[in-house]
Amino acid sequence: MRLILASTSPRRREILALLGLPFEVIAPEFAETVSAHVSIEDEVLDFALGKARSVALHHPEALVIGSDTMIFLDGAKIGKPADACDAKRILRLLSGKTHVIYTSVAIVDGLGGDGLQMMAKISVDMRRYDDQAIDDYLACNESMDKAGAYSIQGEGSKLIAAIDGDFLAAVGMPLRPVAEYLQRCHIELPIDIDALYAAKSFLNWHEFA
Repeated sequence: MRLILASTSPRRREILALLGLPFEVIAPEFAETVSAHVSIEDEVLDFALGKARSVALHHPEALVIGSDTMIFLDGAKIGKPADACDAKRILRLLSGKTHVIYTSVAIVDGLGGDGLQMMAKISVDMRRYDDQAIDDYLACNESMDKAGAYSIQGEGSKLIAAIDGDFLAAVGMPLRPVAEYLQRCHIELPIDIDALYAAKSFLNWHEFA
């Protein structure tokens, strides 16, 4: 089996590595163009599938995984910040509010399987913080490649009051459905996915358990 992660995200690479399987990482050739006329559910799934398909096109005899994350707050989609000013704007919007993280995963299976498309929704309660706290956080330089301009697994965890949902999906990719798909394809996993979720040993998972 050739397993490929279609991603440039270190977080998704770390999450997939938890399965203990060998895999390759290839950057997808896919442009994420957010549309006001497409629902966040459809768009986040389309983006994950587009990433996976762009890599599968050049590697047809492989199982390719794509994933995408977007945030929804007050009826608006929030992706990655364009620059530091945009990151500050986004963090101001999130302060003291509850937003929803939509994280999708898509599998394009060139090995004969049906593939997979699914999405996880995670509710995140943010602490109320002021501009000084935002400036202090931005100085950590971990905002620019993150949807919502904060990192759940980094210093951004200090801005969060609570998380309700799949922590790994909130970080970057829901791992359980990937593991279950591989098992349905009769691929033996070196780890027990239920034990992994029960242990909550990935990064700062315990803080939100």
